[in-house]
Amino acid sequence: MMSEQNKQIVRRFNQQVIAEGNRQAFDELVAEQFINHTAPPGMASDKQSLWNTFDRVLRPAISQLQVSLELLVAENDIVSARKIISGYHTGPLGGVMETGLPIVISVFDMVQIRDGRYIAHWGLNNLPEVIRQLQAASH
Repeated sequence: MMSEQNKQIVRRFNQQVIAEGNRQAFDELVAEQFINHTAPPGMASDKQSLWNTFDRVLRPAISQLQVSLELLVAENDIVSARKIISGYHTGPLGGVMETGLPIVISVFDMVQIRDGRYIAHWGLNNLPEVIRQLQAASH
């Protein structure tokens, strides 16, 4: 039962927080003591920096942003997800000005949930490769 509830939390986070930019949902779903274990080197790994990734990096750069959860696997307090973040490159991203091109970011995430809130995150994505492709297309 806990695994299914945790999967619902991940679904809600991806739709309401990433796709829709809902700060209230973010605050409800992410614990104050949250730690992002795979934050980029030199970047903060706390709750606010997670919000900034969506609010100041992805959402301004990608219009018509959608999140497609391809796979969710849950065990105990851990949920792993394979997802696709897609849309159109209509704002600066990784130093590349808008190209208008379709953008597709593949993501593998693992989150730990306690009391209905994210407390930890680990993840891999192909954003650096996507940025390289956008750089090549913009020249």
